[in-house]
Amino acid sequence: MVIRIGLISDTHGLLRPQALDFLQGSDAILHAGDIVDPATLERLAELAPLTSVRGNNDSGAWARALPETVTVTFGGVAIHMLHDLKELAIDPVASGVRVVITGHTHKPACVERGGVLYVNPGAAGRRRFTLPVSVGELIIENGQASVRLVTLDIP
Repeated sequence: MVIRIGLISDTHGLLRPQALDFLQGSDAILHAGDIVDPATLERLAELAPLTSVRGNNDSGAWARALPETVTVTFGGVAIHMLHDLKELAIDPVASGVRVVITGHTHKPACVERGGVLYVNPGAAGRRRFTLPVSVGELIIENGQASVRLVTLDIP
């Protein structure tokens, strides 16, 4: 069985139609914070089961209800998510985590260290400097995880 998990972060109150199109058909969606507008979460939850964490720009009662970190498991693969990688407070290897999802930097990235995939889907909201507007997907198949990061075509 193949599980497709849509990855999005740093929407900052702007949920682009291109991001929604990419996330369509996901089995689950993970939002790594800096949501800013709770309507973003409502719209994403219409597409697939949604898990999100609070970012440094998320405030108000709705944001306080979000966890700062969360660990979820799909297809036997443990995934830990938080907004800013610099605040990682667990040892992923010792915790059995195979994927760490973050946001904050607005820079899409995927690197493997010590058997753990560290993934930042980049920012899907407002463009920052010359960084791309991007999203990603985590594919889990037979207990293995792979990542694809996609730059959205934004006119």
